Amino acid sequence: MPALLEIRDVRKFYGKKEAVKGVSFDVNEKEIFALIGPNGAGKTTILRMISTLLEINGGTITLNGFDVKQSPNKAREYLTYLPDEAGAYKNMTGINYLKFMAALCSANPQEEKKSVEYAVAICSSLGSALYAKIKTYSKGMMRKLLISRAVMTRPKLAILDEPTSGLDIINGLEIRNFIKSLTGEGMSVLLSSHNMLEIDYLSDRVGIIDKGVLYEIGTSDELKEKYQAINLEEVFVKAVAHSE
Repeated sequence: MPALLEIRDVRKFYGKKEAVKGVSFDVNEKEIFALIGPNGAGKTTILRMISTLLEINGGTITLNGFDVKQSPNKAREYLTYLPDEAGAYKNMTGINYLKFMAALCSANPQEEKKSVEYAVAICSSLGSALYAKIKTYSKGMMRKLLISRAVMTRPKLAILDEPTSGLDIINGLEIRNFIKSLTGEGMSVLLSSHNMLEIDYLSDRVGIIDKGVLYEIGTSDELKEKYQAINLEEVFVKAVAHSE
């Protein structure tokens, strides 16, 4: 069975600077695949190319059989993208924001209703705050609302950029557990993070990237065994140093 997402020798230039240097990897059905690396490694650029927000300068990206560059509208039907710095309309209540976004993304009232019900179930821990204005939300509350919005349509691929960045331990753990549960709903997840301990917990497979180069792909256990490392932070240091 072909992978849900296939990336082959993808490149991105900003002027003369090559920010992504021939990256290739797959994301399988019902898999959590994580790109890890420091700020500026190229993670967000790759996610934005997959999401059709940035032009691909070389190589191919195929999602559910559709070439992302040649058929961007078709590819968008199968994905959702939540940026690191995403926001919401702060004068709306949480529930009205979800209804507004569902109306934009749904083909008919029945589909819209199902999307809202699913989103509300996902962020049920917000309780009565769902009916308060978003401007009163903490960062953790906002992130729960945004992730609920992102997956309300049950996309085949959820792309999440630094999904728990800046959250406290309790909110971070709740969101991590929710992300793990998405594969049970039939979704695949592609996420980026510089928090390698978090990724060790979350991911089925990991891609290690730095300065636009993808150095390694494997399960956390495979990579730790290969580099005789106790965690992914050590793997990263050793993998990058070994390749230089």
